[in-house]
Amino acid sequence: MRVLMLSWEHPPHTVGGLGRHVAELVPALQQEGIELHVVTPRRAGGDPVEETEGLTVHRVDPPKAPMPDFYTGAWQTNIRLEEVGASLCRDMGIQLIHNHDWLTAFSAIALKRNFRIPLLTTIHATERGRARGPLVRDQQRAIHSVEWWLTYEAWRIICTSRFMAHEIQDYFQAPPDKIDVIPNGVRPSRFARWEGVALSRFRSMYALPEEQIVFYVGRIVHEKGLHVLIEAVPGVLAENPNAKFVIAGTGDLLGALRSRAWELGVGDKVLFTGFISDDDRDRLYKVASCAVFPSLYEPFGIVALEGMAAKVPVVVSEVGGLQEVVRHGETGITVYPDNVESLAWGINHTLSRPDWALRRAQNAYTAVVEDYNWHRIAQQTIEVYEQIIAERAQSDW
Repeated sequence: MRVLMLSWEHPPHTVGGLGRHVAELVPALQQEGIELHVVTPRRAGGDPVEETEGLTVHRVDPPKAPMPDFYTGAWQTNIRLEEVGASLCRDMGIQLIHNHDWLTAFSAIALKRNFRIPLLTTIHATERGRARGPLVRDQQRAIHSVEWWLTYEAWRIICTSRFMAHEIQDYFQAPPDKIDVIPNGVRPSRFARWEGVALSRFRSMYALPEEQIVFYVGRIVHEKGLHVLIEAVPGVLAENPNAKFVIAGTGDLLGALRSRAWELGVGDKVLFTGFISDDDRDRLYKVASCAVFPSLYEPFGIVALEGMAAKVPVVVSEVGGLQEVVRHGETGITVYPDNVESLAWGINHTLSRPDWALRRAQNAYTAVVEDYNWHRIAQQTIEVYEQIIAERAQSDW
């Protein structure tokens, strides 16, 4: 089976959950015998064409001219993605186009129409969901329109959570029988390789020996709820004075959050690392006493899976896909979203009762191994591929 995959992110350009999803799904599909051609913008280097058995990655240079806004830049980049995709559709016998989110929708839809190849799309998030309210800016409304167009044009839609499936039905009137729910996954081997490795020197770069690390990793943007975490720090320190908050990532709220921590008098207990490497991220999971994700909007929450795979106790907001991944009291602690007192309680509960936290972490690891492994996710994805190709064969389109 030959599949053309379009994604805005692919290693070495991996920013958020979409990028991590594609980076793990592609080799899992490759191992199952799917022949993949991935077309992606070349935004962080990498060879223009990278070929291995069963997989070819085509990295397309985006336009060099400055763009007036991000939406226009994405649209212009899609012109080049479409050119490469068209060559593959003509020459490689592509049977299915698998697109990820609105960013590559323009080229995906054009290729579908021009070559009459069925289009599958995975929706990782929506503009309306991120806004958590009315779409007030022109760019927001434009992105929302492209998302609707993409779900309309797609033969089928994959969502990574039931929450996301309901959102797609509500926002875009997509019929329920057009949607498949296939979760994200994680590889526990990423973290297992650090077990038995001396990490005390690494840990000392972030906290004192007696301090308990409360770890967050992700984008530093409003929807991730970091402002709630900073406001919760004094309440945590009142009960657990040895807590040390390590916040890894970059984003437009970084400066404001750092200033607010000092205003609250807790600046010395909050370390903003900025960008960290994948290895440092995984080691921080391993040395943390608690991983916390206080999101306001989270279609899935792959970071929670990472914490569970690392066997660190997790505290998450009860929103979106997070509440499907983390079962309160069994595999982690869930707290009320956008609620400082509830978040402080969840962190304190975890730090103050390490025996209970350890049992939850063990349950969470079992759930990751059984339910969120990439082999199983790849098989479920292939079942959708096979359904679409079989239906296409029976269609007179």
